[in-house]
Amino acid sequence: MVAAPAPARRPDHRGGRALSRYLALDVGDRRIGLAVGDEGGGIARPLRTLRRRSLQADVAAIGDVARREEVSALLIGLPLTLRGEEGPQAARVRRFADACAPLGLPVALHDERFTTTEAAIQGAPDPDAGAAAILLEDFLRARRRA
Repeated sequence: MVAAPAPARRPDHRGGRALSRYLALDVGDRRIGLAVGDEGGGIARPLRTLRRRSLQADVAAIGDVARREEVSALLIGLPLTLRGEEGPQAARVRRFADACAPLGLPVALHDERFTTTEAAIQGAPDPDAGAAAILLEDFLRARRRA
């Protein structure tokens, strides 16, 4: 897990308090699974999976989704090894996270180990978006415990 600056908060119309809304990304070499959720409910909703095209096109597509979903921060899954260490794939994801900086949203990285497997076990119709949803729910649970 990597600490990120606190995201901007938007008003919660249910109780007047501000909540952070996240767009979660499960970034792979060929696809990016997307999910959205906020601190209020702690439940994430899988959106869809983007097919990777180019770094510039991928970041632009994520920016479009972020604006449409009115998110205040990005959460990107960090693929650690089974030992909890960073390998080559984690380095690629960190470079991708850096490329998202022009979107102007805070970026948090969170351990994504086993999210794809869990999404498959749960029978997610879109495993990549399902993995992003599981990632986000795990992140929100960890924030509530902190």
